[in-house]
Amino acid sequence: MQRIETIKNIAESGVVAVIRAESKEQGIKIIEAVKKGGIKALEITMTVPGAVDIIKELCEKYKDEDVIIGAGTVLDPETARACILAGAKYIVSPSLNIETVKLCNRYRVPVMPGVMTVKEAVEALELGAEVIKVFPGNAFGPSIISAFRGPLPQGNFMPTGGVNLNNVKDWIKAGAVAVGTGGDLTKGAKTGDYDLITETAAKFIEEVKMARAK
Repeated sequence: MQRIETIKNIAESGVVAVIRAESKEQGIKIIEAVKKGGIKALEITMTVPGAVDIIKELCEKYKDEDVIIGAGTVLDPETARACILAGAKYIVSPSLNIETVKLCNRYRVPVMPGVMTVKEAVEALELGAEVIKVFPGNAFGPSIISAFRGPLPQGNFMPTGGVNLNNVKDWIKAGAVAVGTGGDLTKGAKTGDYDLITETAAKFIEEVKMARAK
């Protein structure tokens, strides 16, 4: 049931914050700013120094709060297992790695494998992925979601890469169940402007709500 609840919460939120940082300290500051802006789903990428430790720390810190901590840029089952044991509630990969999907299914943890083709999307569905990551989204544009959903209306697609405030509505209207956003959301960290991250996070949530309302 926890797996289903996690997927439901991510879909309802509509936005997954992809957290990349140069250090653990910066990563935590970004996470706090994003959370303050109202985004509940936080994807800590394995490119962040000490990512697994950060996941463990955050899962303990927010265990009584309405926050969903997951792991991103997970390339293999070994890393997926380490993240799951640290408390990650979902796993996101940039590509479709069959053994990683199997591992996550074994632990009943949602996994979002990355795809670029219909063939990969079908394979992901056959493996039991409830949400499929379309990556890199900026290589296609929002029309790729409606294109995928033509032959695969049963698929839940989440674009990541190139999703920003100017086009997030287009992604949602094209049929995306949620969007993943990183650089456009957290760019304030480069100058230490974490208030900008909070403001941007709130705007993303609002844009998704408006797109769904129309």
